[in-house]
Amino acid sequence: MTSSLRPQDHEGGTRAGGMPLPPAVETADPPAAGTPPKEAAPAAGKRAKASPGRDPFFDNAKYLAILFVAMGHSWEPLTDHSRAAEALYMVVYTFHMPAFIVISGYFSRSFDMRPDRLKRLITGVAVPYVLFEVAYTFFKRWADDDPQQPISLLDPWYLTWFLAALFVWRMSTPLWKVVRWPLPLALAVAVLASVSPDIGDDLDLQRVLQFLPFFVAGLLMKPEHFRQLRGRKLRLLSLPVLACGAAVAYWAAPRMNSAWFYHRDSAQELGAPWWAGAVMTLALFGCSAVLTACFLVWVPRRHMWFTVLGAGTLYGYLLHGFLAKGSRFWGWFDTYAWLKEPYGEVFVTLVAAVVVTALCTPPVQRAFKFAMEPKMNWAFAKDPAEQARRRSATR
Repeated sequence: MTSSLRPQDHEGGTRAGGMPLPPAVETADPPAAGTPPKEAAPAAGKRAKASPGRDPFFDNAKYLAILFVAMGHSWEPLTDHSRAAEALYMVVYTFHMPAFIVISGYFSRSFDMRPDRLKRLITGVAVPYVLFEVAYTFFKRWADDDPQQPISLLDPWYLTWFLAALFVWRMSTPLWKVVRWPLPLALAVAVLASVSPDIGDDLDLQRVLQFLPFFVAGLLMKPEHFRQLRGRKLRLLSLPVLACGAAVAYWAAPRMNSAWFYHRDSAQELGAPWWAGAVMTLALFGCSAVLTACFLVWVPRRHMWFTVLGAGTLYGYLLHGFLAKGSRFWGWFDTYAWLKEPYGEVFVTLVAAVVVTALCTPPVQRAFKFAMEPKMNWAFAKDPAEQARRRSATR
């Protein structure tokens, strides 16, 4: 979703080549160990548009996922009035953030405590977190007429939770590389978090722990796992699965609290018995894994017109939040009642898609690079080992 999801850019190649993930955000690790293998070489005309060493599949996946993120936020005010909107909302929330987080984990496989990677983690995740936490706070003070809204770096507001979580997940990567059963352990941690109402809001720790299994799953994935998610048969098989998911969501819409999909509260805080936290955590992990696979099956493997936008998903993710929240603060959905009609819902969906697409474009990336991918060489001590590597590379 951001440069933290980029192969060696925020996560890999160039530093933020593919937006972390979301990003959320691209914090790719050095290309040597974190960049996924390339697919078949694209046509010469299209190759020039892509960053070297980047796999278009992941950029396509990140762009399409950010579309669903923005559309999901636009549907939120409609869910109280439309059962169909609530069902779509549930389906999308089942897989859009898990998909981002799995990709983030995949591009974090080579992360260690090497100085250059720690610097990228700070400049590509920690610094944007601080800047946007402050920016969102001042925006809320102005747009919501709430001058008392405090600046709290320990209590992420709105979309910044993902950056806080990504920082914690990535720092924990070395641990998951040495334990024997990383995914079962991560699931156990998520289950324990879901039944622990005293965790509190610091760094949105509930989300950090409850979404943790998806990050660990990404760490465990190999290029061949993604290559297996292709083929006409799998696409055809995904259709009844998606249809079944939509039908279940339509049935559950008036019966189920959609807050379960946010993974930000314990079972007790949602008014459920403690054991429901364990059941829902495991059930939602299974559902999310299946629907994420169905989503990835449909992601194009070749260069598309939107492939270049995959490198700017962190920009789209963080910047569209101002409009998404502003629409609530300014009461647009109450003032313009037609937005809650079926044609209004379609209009809102299209606007969300267009806006987030525009925010992922290269001009926007250049304009906000100072906040999303600051170089900040002045803030770090010189690393002798890195200097030696650079000198040897130039010889």
